Amino acid sequence: MKRAARLNAILDLLAAAGEVTVEELVERFGSSQATTRRDLDSLAEQRLLTRTHGGAVAQTVAYELPIRYKSHLRTQEKGSIAQAAAAMVAPGTVVGLSGGTTTTAIAAALAARDDLAESRITVVTNAVNIAAQLATRPDIKVVVTGGVIHSRSYELVGPFVEQLLRGVRLDIAFIGVNGMDAEAGASTHDEREAAVNRIMAERARRAVIVTDSSKLGSVAFAAVGGVEQFSTVITDSGADAEAVAALRTAGYEVITAG
Repeated sequence: MKRAARLNAILDLLAAAGEVTVEELVERFGSSQATTRRDLDSLAEQRLLTRTHGGAVAQTVAYELPIRYKSHLRTQEKGSIAQAAAAMVAPGTVVGLSGGTTTTAIAAALAARDDLAESRITVVTNAVNIAAQLATRPDIKVVVTGGVIHSRSYELVGPFVEQLLRGVRLDIAFIGVNGMDAEAGASTHDEREAAVNRIMAERARRAVIVTDSSKLGSVAFAAVGGVEQFSTVITDSGADAEAVAALRTAGYEVITAG
């Protein structure tokens, strides 16, 4: 395995388990202990994890991986979710996209649809990377909120975002989250992002949670909303059957893509 792929895989394991040991990584990747320690030291220098004597634990301050690393995780699942989400968008639709790698994949899927060119859609987003991605498409009108940029997620947050969103109406909004639980609802790591996501959902006729299956059953720090706010959840086909059943029992429409 190449070093870049190995580093991403280490971060993926750390995100799922919270901690890893050198021995576990050596067994999984077949690399030497010296190489594994260098990998962990490199990630620690970037403040993506905290080194321990025998391995590493999740970074307690920088709890959300920068989008440049997260974009390499579960790409197939996010691609399937993106295709299912993009299929919901008709020509002329006003679409809200929150920040995140799954919504970034949705933006790419929308840009690839030739049938939207004649009757262009409007995309309202608080994510500067999504805005930049769509800026070269003259057939897509892009509306970017103001606000203060969150360096880890490329999302604009704060009262300027909320002010603009309260002045628009959306046909459909796709909201990325860090946790989706049948009882607790949708949640994110950051309360400022949660506030923006909540308002974006409120301004939409239909609000849809998009999340890969690893986040089902998880609860993050800041609540976004529950079934009263979100009618639909799109996840991937690898979702745990019990988690999907719990969401449906709670009243969500659950679409498993892929």
